[in-house]
Amino acid sequence: MRAVWIATVANIDFPSSKNLTTEQQKSELLYILDQFKFNNINTVILQIRPTADAFYPSALEPWSAWLTGSQGTQPLPYYDPLQFAIEQAHQRCMELHVWINPYRASHKLDNKKFADTHLFLTKPELFVKYDGEYYFDPGLDETRLFLNKVVEDIVMRYDIDAIHFDDYFYPYKVAGKEFPDQKSFENFPRGFSRNQKDDWRRNNVNLIISELNRTIKSIKPWVEFGISPFGVWRNKKNDVRGSETNALQNYDDLYADVLLWLKNGWIDYVTPQLYWEIGRKNADYATLARWWSKNCYDANLYIGMSVYRLGNASQGKAWNEGNEIVRQMEFNSRLPEIKGTMFYNTNSFLRNLKGLNDNLRNKRFRFPALCPSNKNIVSCASAEPKNLRVIRDGKNAYLAWNAVNDEGGCQVSYYVVYAFKGKRAGKCDKAEHILTLAADNSINLRDFSHLLDGNMTFVVTAFNKFNYESEPSAE
Repeated sequence: MRAVWIATVANIDFPSSKNLTTEQQKSELLYILDQFKFNNINTVILQIRPTADAFYPSALEPWSAWLTGSQGTQPLPYYDPLQFAIEQAHQRCMELHVWINPYRASHKLDNKKFADTHLFLTKPELFVKYDGEYYFDPGLDETRLFLNKVVEDIVMRYDIDAIHFDDYFYPYKVAGKEFPDQKSFENFPRGFSRNQKDDWRRNNVNLIISELNRTIKSIKPWVEFGISPFGVWRNKKNDVRGSETNALQNYDDLYADVLLWLKNGWIDYVTPQLYWEIGRKNADYATLARWWSKNCYDANLYIGMSVYRLGNASQGKAWNEGNEIVRQMEFNSRLPEIKGTMFYNTNSFLRNLKGLNDNLRNKRFRFPALCPSNKNIVSCASAEPKNLRVIRDGKNAYLAWNAVNDEGGCQVSYYVVYAFKGKRAGKCDKAEHILTLAADNSINLRDFSHLLDGNMTFVVTAFNKFNYESEPSAE
């Protein structure tokens, strides 16, 4: 897994401004995707619901103000940013994971700026105010019902590869301020006693995670459900199962019991945000990487990395001498449970901080990589491509094959073209033999002439929505 987060809230990454035209938005997104492809990134994590609003046409929630400058206003000329992003990512043989914030309804935005159709104005009883911001009340059944409708709508209508949540469940605590859910606790205790409010809050989040898993899989079983939590589950001083850390905790502070979700198979992958350096006293990167490797319950484990810290003088010595991200990736390579990386955020990633992109292109990501399949999702490979052939047309030579039909729900995502020197094909088990990934069933070999030398033998495999690779074609 080689992924980058594209943050849309507050125009952090995309679009760069709320005042861009449709063509400017498209141009920005195409530039981002092309740069990802140039760096052999294989997955895009696009934030499409930052504050109970939408980067796509929705009957449930208004257009996002971060897209058009005014919540509820559609892009002009009209287009569907999510559909455009999916099509363009898939053309580049990249997965697209949609990033959703479940409870947050505002971000430095007062209620006068909500669109008339926003649920905050039509059903204000579903929301609470905490530290100046509005949130869905997680203790209400109607909150969970609505979130399931939002996710169901997205999965039904769009060819996405995953639903993705980050670390925002219950909001981060503010000293001296209690989250205002006492009324919901008293009205809907669901069997929890007065002194079990924290357990009740965790149960609220557990319910939505388990329900969303069922919602997603009932519609498209290949669509993954992934969570990128804060990097510490619990400190060992509070739980013998916890990590040797002294930091904020998912379980106690955000009411997110990630280990339970992993144990019960409610999520398909976990990407803890390990945004600290190796050797940090209260939260050592190496300690946490080992801990998550031992506690991922066979779900796919990726690591969230803080590219934005590189070269930042305020972040300390580790982030300014050498490249801390490269050091962490080298450490990860010694832990087989870690199956990839997700970088935050796009603007920082594209700046080549401390030469990160140079290192990736020339070393770590020199060759393409196929996204990992998932043990939680049982499926099968598609049939292998047939009738591999070379078609000559003037100065061009096309490698072509018959398209593989969808069999048993195993829709093909793209094809993997392998090239071997000489007159025999080798095994398709090393990335160095991947010539390219192809969204269609042919490529122009002239585009790869700089990589081809003398006699070459080709085989092609089909890579499907479940991230299973077929047997190779005849050479």
